[in-house]
Amino acid sequence: MARLTVPRVTMALVGVLLLTYAFAIAPRTTAGRPERAAGKPEHTTTQPSAAAVEPSPSSRPPEVFPPAEKVFIGVATKEGPYDFTPVADFTAAAGHQPQVMLFSSGWATDTFDRALFDEISGRGMLPMLAWEPWDYRLDEKAREQGAARRTIDRIRSHQPDYRLSHIARGDFDDYLLSWAEGIGALDHPVAIRFAHEMNGNWYPWCETANGNRPGDYVRAWRHVHDLFEAAGASNVIWVWSPNARWDGSTPKLAGLYPGDEYVDWVGLSGYYGMGAFSKYRSFDAIFKDTSREIRTFSDKPLVITETGASDTGGRKAEWITETFRLLPQHEDIIGLIWFEVTKEQDWRIVSSPAVAAAFAQGVAAPRYRFGWSPDLLPRTELAD
Repeated sequence: MARLTVPRVTMALVGVLLLTYAFAIAPRTTAGRPERAAGKPEHTTTQPSAAAVEPSPSSRPPEVFPPAEKVFIGVATKEGPYDFTPVADFTAAAGHQPQVMLFSSGWATDTFDRALFDEISGRGMLPMLAWEPWDYRLDEKAREQGAARRTIDRIRSHQPDYRLSHIARGDFDDYLLSWAEGIGALDHPVAIRFAHEMNGNWYPWCETANGNRPGDYVRAWRHVHDLFEAAGASNVIWVWSPNARWDGSTPKLAGLYPGDEYVDWVGLSGYYGMGAFSKYRSFDAIFKDTSREIRTFSDKPLVITETGASDTGGRKAEWITETFRLLPQHEDIIGLIWFEVTKEQDWRIVSSPAVAAAFAQGVAAPRYRFGWSPDLLPRTELAD
């Protein structure tokens, strides 16, 4: 056995100190922290936060309008928000509070009036503005003079100041901006149905009238839409709304469509009891073919933005009953707006007790029973 001598003890102690330095002290002396290997991230161990350990409850998804598997019923009247008596009469006859109110405004005479929108919203209805770039007084004057329908269409459709190219090039930008700023300042959404029935020939914004050319409608629509976006009017629901196709002479709709990025709802106008639809034709016969055509280029939710029935053939109540029977088969339709107006024909549901009863029975179904409020987000996708 080796003897423990002072020199040997001393040497052993020195060795222990050197080993301690090499393995315990030296790594800590470089800038007070260990060096990282080149090209590798520094790894630190931290305790998970309380939120990571126990995630907070997920917030409820925003409610949409209309809710899933529901369909809104709206109303349009001649008086609009200037007189709610016809709306009250419609509500009483239908036994139903409409969730949307459509009203018209012409560019030649009307300026933005916040009170009109707030009045509609305050009565529990989403305002939908039929925004019309024309002077509607020419149409009214021709009607007062008893002009034939074709003459009326020709007079009102020929308004060169309101050519689509003039809108697209910015001639009306000051006017548009005043509305964009006004609507953008509202504390509720507004649906804008700009220049509807553009596939006809009876308005100055139709591509087949007033010196307009192919492509002008899309350019005008996008210009108006982009101006509103630039002005910060993010509360607008954009509604593109052609007329239901009545024969093969009307233009293809795909060329008139601005694109899904410019549209929130697609719409259709169509009536039973007038013109090409004077003979009895069901809701499906009027709308189905055009709806199928729209589905070749857009999957946006569909709204029947104008419809009504006349009683010239004595089948108005029957048509309404059949319409409410057929509607559930159209899962892409999220709303229907009734034209409660006497114009060309008496389209109103208050035209007779039998018609009112048929309508009231139809809207009594649970799928139409819900309310609108300003905090609801518009359903802009069918998958919502």
